[in-house]
Amino acid sequence: MVYITAIRIPSGSNMHEHITAVHWRNPQSGEANACSREQMIDWIDNQNGDARVQSPYGDVKVDVVRTNPPYLRTIANGRHTDNLLSLPRF
Repeated sequence: MVYITAIRIPSGSNMHEHITAVHWRNPQSGEANACSREQMIDWIDNQNGDARVQSPYGDVKVDVVRTNPPYLRTIANGRHTDNLLSLPRF
C-alpha cells in the first residue's frame, strides 16, 4: 500500500483527468518516489496495487476511472471526491 502525497497537474487545470504524475510514499518501507499517472494506473491494475490518500477522516482509496485515457480518482463513502486535487503540487 502507498499513499499519494502530491500531484503534478498543468497550471490552470483542476480536473482529475489532467493529473500527469503523482508522488507517493510507502509507510511500511519508508520508500518515496514519483511516477507518471500511467505507471500508477498500471501498478493498481496489474500488480494489485493499493493506493490511498490520507484525509482528516481516514484513508481514502484511489480508483482507476476507465475512460480513454484512464485517470485516477478517489472514492470516499461510495462517492467520487476531490482528495487528489486537494494535495500539494510538485
